[in-house]
Amino acid sequence: MNEIVKSLYERKSMRVYEDRPIPEEMKQVILEAAAQAPTAGCQQLYTILDITDQKLKEALVDTCDHQPFIAKAPLVLIFCADCKKWYDAFTEAGSEPRKPDVGDLMLAVSDAVIAAQNAVVAAESFGIGSCYIGDIIENCEEQRRLLQLPDYVFPAAMLVFGWPTEQQKQRPKPQRVEQKYIVHENTYRSMDGSELRDMFEGRCDNRSFEEWMGAFCKRKYNSDFSKEMSRSVHKYLEQYMVEDA
Repeated sequence: MNEIVKSLYERKSMRVYEDRPIPEEMKQVILEAAAQAPTAGCQQLYTILDITDQKLKEALVDTCDHQPFIAKAPLVLIFCADCKKWYDAFTEAGSEPRKPDVGDLMLAVSDAVIAAQNAVVAAESFGIGSCYIGDIIENCEEQRRLLQLPDYVFPAAMLVFGWPTEQQKQRPKPQRVEQKYIVHENTYRSMDGSELRDMFEGRCDNRSFEEWMGAFCKRKYNSDFSKEMSRSVHKYLEQYMVEDA
């Protein structure tokens, strides 16, 4: 197994960091690696916010589900799906562009998260840990205010980086399901109850499938933060809805 594949297999979320900075030259490599990611039509439909203000980091702790380690991370990046810059450039050139729509947002989100994962892989190559913060999608109004996000700019992904503690390095990586459950040949295939139970057998520990799945559903899928995330996305989508659609 080569070193890149080995790194992809071993990478896990790191949430506790040593109290030391990330050298500027490493930070620049991470950012440039993000910019070298695959992108639709070479448009790079994203803007990366480099969060250096400590007060802003602390505010993001509160707006991102009260996670204190965000404020302690030496590097915090927010990858925004950006449909604004190209629209502005088209307008500047007199091209009479249509307003950005939901399809444009979806493409920009793909660009943004691909760039984010490039940053993760680059950081991992230096031994720098990272953790995605999905909660950046929540609290639409407050996030837009804090980050001064204009119309057609959406915070698709947030990453925090730091030198992981030894405890974090030694912590086991959560188990992934077997490939046969996530790779379907040619067309989608719905799994029956037996397959679904088999897929999660390794995660249930000493609990029944019903007990484990019920607790997970309550903690994640039916949670208040999950509902807030959907509300925020709906709120963001309002600006992308074409008036004559």
